[in-house]
Order: sequence, then C-alpha cells, then structure tokens
Amino acid sequence: MTSTSPTTLAAASSTAARTSAPPTTAKPSPTPMPTAIPPVSAQAKAAGLVDVRTVVPDAVIDLRYATTNNFTKTQLYPANARCLIHNSMAAGLKTAADALRRQGLVIVFWDCYRPHAVQVQMFQIVPNPEWVARPTNYARSHESARSVDVTLARAVTGGSCPLAMRIQNHCQLDMGTGFDDFTPRAFAFATNDVNATAQTNRALLRRAMNAGGITVYEGEWWHFDGAGSDYGRPILDVPVN
Repeated sequence: MTSTSPTTLAAASSTAARTSAPPTTAKPSPTPMPTAIPPVSAQAKAAGLVDVRTVVPDAVIDLRYATTNNFTKTQLYPANARCLIHNSMAAGLKTAADALRRQGLVIVFWDCYRPHAVQVQMFQIVPNPEWVARPTNYARSHESARSVDVTLARAVTGGSCPLAMRIQNHCQLDMGTGFDDFTPRAFAFATNDVNATAQTNRALLRRAMNAGGITVYEGEWWHFDGAGSDYGRPILDVPVN
C-alpha cells in the first residue's frame, strides 16, 4: 500500500470474513491457457510496464482504487484500469503464481502501478504521513510499478465460501484483516488478535512471493516489493488503462 518505505498507506476497513485455510490435499489447478491481452499504451511500454495478466494469466484483478471500495471512498482510477507492473517483477510474480497454483490458489491483485497524481490525491484526502506516503519528486514502490498489494483466493466449492468473500468464482482466504487496515493487526508478522489460520495464510503468501524474490513490507501483510522498489526514479506519467 505504501508508495515509499517505511511510511505506510493503510486505512480503516472491516475485518475480512473468515474462511478456512486451503486443504493440504487440494487438487492443483491446471496451468491456465493464455488469453489475448490488449497491448499496453505506448507510454507504458516505453516505461517498461506490462499487464500482469501476460505473466500470471489466472490473476484475479480487484483494483480497489478503480472503485469506491477503498479508504478514500473515492474512485481514483478509471473503471477499466489495469494491473501494470514493471517488467523486472514479471519473473518473480510468475514464480509465485506457479507455486500457489500447485496448491489450488490464485493471486488477487488489489493495487499495482499507481500514478503520481493519485498519490498526491490520496495525501490530500489523508494528509498524515503515518498513514499515507507523502508525495516526493521521485517515483518509488507503487509509483515506479515495483510494488503490488495482493491476497490469496481458492476455487469456490459449493456453498462453502461466505458471499462477502467471493470474487470472480474464487474465495478469498482469511488473512486476519481486509485491505487498507490501520490497526496493528495489519502488520505482516502480527500475532495479537490475528487467528492461527490467518497467520498460516499470510506465511503461505510470503513464502510464494519470496520464492520469486519479492519481499513483504512489514507494516502491511498485503504489500510486496520487487527489487529496487525503494530507489527514487523519475516520476512516470503513464495511464493505468
């Protein structure tokens, strides 16, 4: 969620409804057949950005800032926004997705590349650097497309998944909090008031991402950084659709 470390971007939201941890005997999902993904814009291509679905074809895209279901209660991205990542993250995300797929799981993407103008708007809404990263003259983390906010989901089986946790025929796992949570329970390694199932699911996500060289931000269990995410780069001016 953050645009720069260690400052965190998080927000109050209701705790996610509980679901069971994925069974260890879950049947692995087959590798999905690639589908035609429209080419990214010329600006995105020039900046080295790719649509995450070109490397993770079963990615579940749930960009919260393309809706009002986020801490600002404002739609900050166009409805047709894509999950764009820098190509330096592609191999690592593919590795993570492949490992999770063998366990019957898919990655849900809540945020990817974030335009600088959106970061400015977020800080205007919540001008607290403890919660929202203060915009600077450089692009880091989400602004440089080298960070993602993600969670996990499994295939829905029968009626076993609460309706509130269903997304695109999948069932999100219990992670202990929802997205944009300002409480200490959002810390990646939190144990207080975080049940054992959620702790296990967080660790499962971290292991898969770590296998791809992508590391968790300790302040938010959902935020993962690729190599060089903390390096200040020129601000991008790339549309998200």
